[in-house]
Amino acid sequence: MSEGEQGSRGAGEVLPPSGQSVCAIALGSNLGDSEAILTAALDTLDGLPDITVVARSRLYKTAPVGPPQPDYCNCCALLHTTMPPLALMRQLLAVEQQFGRVRRERWGPRLLDIDLVLYGDFTMETPELTLPHPRFHERAFVLVPLSEIAPDWRHPILGKTVGELVGECDRSGIR
Repeated sequence: MSEGEQGSRGAGEVLPPSGQSVCAIALGSNLGDSEAILTAALDTLDGLPDITVVARSRLYKTAPVGPPQPDYCNCCALLHTTMPPLALMRQLLAVEQQFGRVRRERWGPRLLDIDLVLYGDFTMETPELTLPHPRFHERAFVLVPLSEIAPDWRHPILGKTVGELVGECDRSGIR
């Protein structure tokens, strides 16, 4: 796929170099110094040999989903990578663990959560990974920061841009 094809079908202005893919990730934290954790996690990812962080959203405070817990700090980033989707997801999980992530309860509090939201216009569904992320189009805590850095990225299944999707979601609880 040429750079022009990649850009016209998915990631808008942030075109990757030949042989790389552009991806969107969402990060969240509500334990510890969340702002410092998110910044350090992005710096860690950017320091890896097969990943370059090419855009970062601002940090947003968001109401939690799930059991009672502190508010989250959320952001999104765009990456260029040579890694295939499953390898990238495993690398994101390794960074979570490096920052002390322990999975105890679904939607519970956490030091760091990193989700692979979009991988170009690629779609897949396996027990280990679903692309695009199956619920990101319903989540203001992902859509608001993602729309800041990739408003024209088109959801590969729904056909709507991130900007259109954020316009359709309830943004209360995002500040």
